Amino acid sequence: MGANETIRTVSLAATTVPRLFASARKAGLGMGESAKVLWISEGAWRTAAARGSGVPGRRNALRHFMWQALLTAHFERAVAVAIAEAQEEGTTNQQDSRVDQHNNGVGQDYGAAQGDELTRGSLSDALDVLVPVALEKWERDELIWIKPH
Repeated sequence: MGANETIRTVSLAATTVPRLFASARKAGLGMGESAKVLWISEGAWRTAAARGSGVPGRRNALRHFMWQALLTAHFERAVAVAIAEAQEEGTTNQQDSRVDQHNNGVGQDYGAAQGDELTRGSLSDALDVLVPVALEKWERDELIWIKPH
């Protein structure tokens, strides 16, 4: 990781983590549940970075899908939606935000339908289940990016 990427990662963490925690609290979650939101979010981010890189837009699409599928499975759709909406507040790139909202919705649908499977084991187990699903959805254009892939 180069210096610029390291600075970007640290900057994102410094701004995203508090906003995400506050979003979870605003959605009605307690301290422990809000911490779980951070844990799920980090797992989705890390897994998408490792498994979605190499194709423009794919990492972000996979991250949003897995993140929202897991939040929906662990909490409920209304909580996942509230957290996702709070994360998009104040964005200056409306087109990117619409893409994120679409991919979040696909994840929420999957999390609602497969909640038992996604909460049965560890976070790592759930991410192992989600990666091939996310990649398949990407290939079938169910997950999108600003430009067609």
